[in-house]
Amino acid sequence: MKSDFLKYQAQTTPHPLLLEIKKAKGSYIYDTNNKAYLDFIAGVSANTLGHQPATVIKAIKDQVDSYMHVMVYGEFVQEPQIELAKLIAENLPDSLNCTYLTNSGTEATEGALKLAKRATGRFEIISAKNAYHGNTQGAMSVCGNEEQNGAFRPLIPGVSFIEFNNEDDLIKINEATAGVILETIQGGAGFIEPQKSFLKKVSNRCKEVGALLILDEIQCGIGRTGTFFGFQQYDLIPDILITGKGLGGGMPIGAFISSESYMSMLTSNPKLGHITTFGGHPVIAAAALATLRTLFDSTLMEQTKEKETLIRKLLIHDDIEEIRGKGLMLALILKSEEIANHLILTGMDKGILLFWLLYEPRAARITPPLNISIEEIKKGCKIILDILNLRKRQ
Repeated sequence: MKSDFLKYQAQTTPHPLLLEIKKAKGSYIYDTNNKAYLDFIAGVSANTLGHQPATVIKAIKDQVDSYMHVMVYGEFVQEPQIELAKLIAENLPDSLNCTYLTNSGTEATEGALKLAKRATGRFEIISAKNAYHGNTQGAMSVCGNEEQNGAFRPLIPGVSFIEFNNEDDLIKINEATAGVILETIQGGAGFIEPQKSFLKKVSNRCKEVGALLILDEIQCGIGRTGTFFGFQQYDLIPDILITGKGLGGGMPIGAFISSESYMSMLTSNPKLGHITTFGGHPVIAAAALATLRTLFDSTLMEQTKEKETLIRKLLIHDDIEEIRGKGLMLALILKSEEIANHLILTGMDKGILLFWLLYEPRAARITPPLNISIEEIKKGCKIILDILNLRKRQ
């Protein structure tokens, strides 16, 4: 199977992990030799409720039994889409009351950028250096890392960049700016949190000049940092909110969310301002609805703080410089890239799945399912420490 994978399936890196998957359940993934791997990645923050969550599986099966794709997005009235959008609105501030469902986070980014331009009549966009908002050309245009972008230029024009957490750069947001797009917590850059009310100050600056603030919570939303969305911890409300990954409970989805007054601008002048065939697919929407209902009916969001505290308490080691992030969106920052690579690759041998971050080579991702148990966290942290300790002795 590995040889066919390398021969027939397009690759993203020269050195994929090549783990041959047989099944997955709860916080574990099993290979074709039935070896169990404790999953500290959760599909890169996508498997909110772990693998094969019963409520999500039931919702998928029930919806498949009723109907699957019936029409392009926005034409037919379909209960899973409506109930999902309604539940999202009920758990967000009043101004975020209208949801456009997409196939992925990167498509949601594209829609959000288009909406900011349509709503303001401007075209200039400001993003942050070392941002990551997706990999389609529009989304890449607001990813401030030339090593990733250089081979694909020209990208969309009118994009400039500020330093995340640098208040002096806010002057770059002006009357020509259509929108400012930021990750609430920078992901690929190393799980960097906003400091000193930075996001609030960006929001205020946007209001001053008439620009829209777009917050990308594709990774840090859906309970991962302890609240439904991360921005709810930073005393501001974005004009447009982007989500994806964990919303689908393991199924592919994205969404951009704004006010009905802004969203209505995509319906005319021109009509079909944003259109998708499979966005809001009823089976995917049913899975997302079950994921959110399960999340809201539990204490999993509240538990993320307790689990974060435990991880920070357990993972103290000379090779670990710091632990960045919030809730169950954490990154171990090792003393060197070599140590990070050793930990991640040896971890596979020892039965734990960790992963890299895009732009911080010293990082090892810890983003397990939100329903990972305390015992599983202790087990995973012990494996990590054992790997680092054994390296020290070699």
